[in-house]
Amino acid sequence: MAVSTVYIIQSLNSTCSISTSTKTNLEFHQKQVIFYTTSTKKYSTKKFNTFITCSTSDETKTVVIGLAADSGCGKSTFMRRLTSVFGGAAEPPKGGNPDSNTLISDMTTVICLDDYHSLDRTGRKEKCVTALDPKANDFDLMYEQVKALKSGIAVEKPIYNHVSGLLDPPELIKPPKILVIEGLHPMFDVRVRELLDFSIYLDISNEVKFAWKIQRDMAERGHSLESIKASIEARKPDFDAYIDPQKQYADAVIEVLPTQLIPDDNEGKVLRVRLIMKEGVKYFNPVCLFDEGSTISWIPCGRKLTCSYPGIKFSYGPDTYFGNEVSVLEMDGQFDRLDELIYVESHLSSLSTKFYGEVTQQMLKHADFPGSNNGTGFFQTIVGLKIRDLYEQIVASKASAPVAAKAYNSSTNIHN
Repeated sequence: MAVSTVYIIQSLNSTCSISTSTKTNLEFHQKQVIFYTTSTKKYSTKKFNTFITCSTSDETKTVVIGLAADSGCGKSTFMRRLTSVFGGAAEPPKGGNPDSNTLISDMTTVICLDDYHSLDRTGRKEKCVTALDPKANDFDLMYEQVKALKSGIAVEKPIYNHVSGLLDPPELIKPPKILVIEGLHPMFDVRVRELLDFSIYLDISNEVKFAWKIQRDMAERGHSLESIKASIEARKPDFDAYIDPQKQYADAVIEVLPTQLIPDDNEGKVLRVRLIMKEGVKYFNPVCLFDEGSTISWIPCGRKLTCSYPGIKFSYGPDTYFGNEVSVLEMDGQFDRLDELIYVESHLSSLSTKFYGEVTQQMLKHADFPGSNNGTGFFQTIVGLKIRDLYEQIVASKASAPVAAKAYNSSTNIHN
């Protein structure tokens, strides 16, 4: 006699029921079951004779943001700045795995894409592949689960344990208002890339990356200079092949380079940072310095902005990036006093702030974060505010769509 087991998942204003004619431990991270819909329908899978009924609304769909970068390039700091813009502290799931990589706040959920490693640490060593290699990652599952979350459906997401290097049991992830997927490959798979409402790439130059790793690994972890060089060189072929090419798809790129204010500088303490913003992205207007479309070089140091050696230099103008028209805002140097940042903020347009001085307020709020005295923290904060504005525009457009459709239908009925 067949036993029918029904699984009910409550998601963001949606309910999905899954019934199967044989009792089985059906988990949503398994590839045999894929479900996402914007209307109430039934689907049947031959393997389990499973019927899936889902109901959700377009107005409640999750907005998905992708952040790509190599390890040790500031993704975690950027996530802290971004979630702060939306309010509430980002914390691991309550009562869950203490080694979970997921961060949840009032409006956002941040998923680390390392969780979609298909091989644990030992498996990668046995197969002689790095975590950067697509063969060590499950892109089918990544796509299925991001698609489900975007459609308002909860998933059982795997966990990659960075402490043990093992694949831990999955955790339940409910669809948030804003889902951020961060890691090595958010734009590698075209299916996942097409799910993104906005994408960012953190592009750290080899010189700066090397300087950062020396500062961190030699000072904090006791590694030798030779071992650091060997580690970087071992990752470089896969980074060049699989990670770096993703920047061509990004809507915004934060590029970190050695300063040009100090000749032959190799310490990486003073940085030149470029915010490269793609033109024509829906719901996103690039930030500009003074006037949109102009080409400007500006040294703001003086009575209103304290600058110690080597000073600060801004530039702005149009450019092309992988064949796309972009606007580029650049900052070289570092701030001495964050409270004076309001002077620079007042000369920037299209910041999407809620009030005068909000960028400066956010920078002061997180003054202890890495990069708060230079363009990395400054531009990360600006991008965070732009993403908030993008989210609000998307929500407003979805809310107005049914009203417009209703008005159109009413008009049509009158004429008929």
